[in-house]
Amino acid sequence: MPRAPQRHHRRWLRPAAVAAAALTAWTAAPSAAAPLPPDGTRPAHCSRIDAAKVPGAARQQASCLDELTTAGTVASGHTDPADWAGLTPEGLATPRGVPGIQIDGYFPDTSTTNTNHGWNHDSQFVIRLPDRWNGGLVVSGAPGVRGQYANDRAFGDWAVSQGYAFAATDKGATSAAFHRDGRTPGDALAEGNLRVTQLTRAARQVVARRYQRPPSRTLAMGMSNGGYLVRRQLENHPELYDGGVDWEGTLWRTEGPNLLTFLPPALRHYPSYAAGGAGAEQAHRAMKAAGYPAGSEFLWPFHHQYYWDLTQRIYREELDPEFDGVTEAGTPFCAPGTPACDADYVYADRPGEVRRAVAKIALTGRIGKPLISFHGTYDVLLPISRSSDVYARLVRREGRGHLHRYYRVEAGTHVDSLADAFPGRVRPLVPCHRSAATALERWLDDGVRPPSSRTLKLPEGAGPEKLLTHCPLNG
Repeated sequence: MPRAPQRHHRRWLRPAAVAAAALTAWTAAPSAAAPLPPDGTRPAHCSRIDAAKVPGAARQQASCLDELTTAGTVASGHTDPADWAGLTPEGLATPRGVPGIQIDGYFPDTSTTNTNHGWNHDSQFVIRLPDRWNGGLVVSGAPGVRGQYANDRAFGDWAVSQGYAFAATDKGATSAAFHRDGRTPGDALAEGNLRVTQLTRAARQVVARRYQRPPSRTLAMGMSNGGYLVRRQLENHPELYDGGVDWEGTLWRTEGPNLLTFLPPALRHYPSYAAGGAGAEQAHRAMKAAGYPAGSEFLWPFHHQYYWDLTQRIYREELDPEFDGVTEAGTPFCAPGTPACDADYVYADRPGEVRRAVAKIALTGRIGKPLISFHGTYDVLLPISRSSDVYARLVRREGRGHLHRYYRVEAGTHVDSLADAFPGRVRPLVPCHRSAATALERWLDDGVRPPSSRTLKLPEGAGPEKLLTHCPLNG
């Protein structure tokens, strides 16, 4: 959906390997043993590459690659490691031996924050078509405010190694300046939903043209903001999908909770807690009351430095730009009491226009296809009690509980790379994605319902290596 640039035009530089917003990875042993489709066909290497045209694309370029996973695409220039830097554990295995076609391109759009390929054009996408195809398609939107390759290490490698065609979009606006896109508040976030729908429809046609039959299964997958998109797609376009995997999806509710209700208390109270002294205990209680669980305190300094402040300011600017007047995205790390300080932001006190902006992206819980969700109990960017716990209740309230499985993963946090910084204290969620995907496949293929929703306890005595490869849903 073309959009006029909005408000400001300040360039944003991507902070090293940790900033902006979202998530993690896969870890099974490297393998290219994808099953053949039911008819047993296996196209010749890169056959019908000229037929694999993306309908509606303003630009596209197809490449015949000997390796579609990051084991080859990094060297060949067909991924951007900066898109997924800092999101996955160091020990994450990389599957190899997956030849096929990659299509890069973009749909018509007027915003220009995505610099991949030097295109300076948003609504970029990537589609990967393995020679050995299992008949399925996985579609995803980028987490946080990253580009279209952000899921490559997390589950893009897994998807193509299993034989899935894989498609991903940058959601139509990238970088911490994403809020400059759109004409009215909320437009940039709402565009992400439209871009996933657009890519899904286009990718299904590309798959049919390349393999000469439509996909037998289309799955939505995503983490953080991408997990939100999975929920939204299954609520609003269930006809396009057979099911989805939601990895700690962001919750947007018009009346709350949402980012703008639980991030300001963290900005307001954490400095007093960290400083110690007379007010520390009261600040600690306030943090826990806002949703930040006891036991996760060791993660708070990192999130204060890299996540809470930036995330609050840029998403508040997108949905409530009038809060700080002509200032763009507030004042970093301002002290409470400073004029227009995001630490003092109170969503409930803001005018109705703000809730109308959030309404553009709000979730309902009315999913129309099977969905498996999982979320770490130590997530202190999107606290579980204020996000996925709430979404699971929404699904049940709407009478869709039979379509949903929800797993609370003890000691999992928002960024799996923190499992390297805190071995044994943080459980990576990447193996939970593999377990969830396998369970969804069995649900769809054989009618075998996954284990009931539950909390997956941290295994006693499990070392970092086991935690990186094990996440049984019946645990």
